[in-house]
Amino acid sequence: MNGLAALAFIVLFSQCAGKTDNQTTSTPAQANAELSGMKIAYVEIDTLLAKYNFCIDLNEAMVKKSENVRMTLNQKATSLNKEKQDFQKKVENNAFLSQDRAQQEYNRLVKLEQDLQELSNKLQNGLMEENNKNSLQFRDSINAFLKEYNKTHGYSLIFSNTGFDNLLYADSTFNITKEIVDGLNARYSPVKK
Repeated sequence: MNGLAALAFIVLFSQCAGKTDNQTTSTPAQANAELSGMKIAYVEIDTLLAKYNFCIDLNEAMVKKSENVRMTLNQKATSLNKEKQDFQKKVENNAFLSQDRAQQEYNRLVKLEQDLQELSNKLQNGLMEENNKNSLQFRDSINAFLKEYNKTHGYSLIFSNTGFDNLLYADSTFNITKEIVDGLNARYSPVKK
């Protein structure tokens, strides 16, 4: 049965492939004529990320917050580990008055460990949310600037280029990265700390 279906598919495909009536194909010359009226440019995103002061400030703030989160979690983890070691020594030395008291202390340490994990998750999620918010602000800032910039420059398309991800080749005369970075930085006024 599968062989018949495959044969039918091949026959159907060959019939469709052979029909060229009512199809219009454009030659490269026609395509060039259509594109010749377009004004195109590109922006190197890596350069924009490295030189746009707003992005630099956002990154520095995120690095500081990440470092604060890491330090807070490390301090709490160190404190918890010390308490666990003390508990282990007490168990080994039979320092607890009863098995019930040892179990209570063990349960307290388990609860502290769960609380630390919850705090870690909460802080990490907060960092991710803030990073997402910053990304939106960054994108909105660029989009708003490009909309205003393009009113006087009249580009039909402005591409983004990250390494070799989007553009395999582009003449450097179409690169407007420096203009965009300069314009964004001229417009940006950092928030006073």
